[in-house]
Amino acid sequence: MSAASPHVSSSGPSPRTWLAPLGFGLAVLAAAGLGGLAASSAGSTYAALEQPSWAPPSGVFGPVWTVLYVLIAVAAWLTWRVVGWDRSLTAWAVQLVLNAAWTPLFFGADRYGLALVEIVVLLGAVGVTIALFWTRRRVAALLLVPYLAWVGFATALNAAIWSMN
Repeated sequence: MSAASPHVSSSGPSPRTWLAPLGFGLAVLAAAGLGGLAASSAGSTYAALEQPSWAPPSGVFGPVWTVLYVLIAVAAWLTWRVVGWDRSLTAWAVQLVLNAAWTPLFFGADRYGLALVEIVVLLGAVGVTIALFWTRRRVAALLLVPYLAWVGFATALNAAIWSMN
């Protein structure tokens, strides 16, 4: 890495190099936490909804999101290590805000149609983030592919639940 890199000086890695993974992790944790606050009764709400036959049990969501949130944070950190903060990480931040907004809409407000519109925008934002990461750090883009797939699945599930309820 060159001395012009956002996190490497001629004397070695700066302290912010070591704090960056923590910062990305905390950002993802905040998004997950906001969703968690809005979803305190998500299990019972989800169980009470009419669902398609292919809907997973509510116990699947926590483990899946835990893995995805780790991948989301690592992907951002890997990209930041290459380019610093640029428009790719701004897109990452936008998708993270959209991610945090979905759960309060769906579970907190029971606004399934509005949540569907929001998750379609989230799906697009994740796609844009992957495309931007691809030109900067391909492994970071690939780390977001499972997230894109899960959000696509969640979009279809949201649409089915909206139409059934």
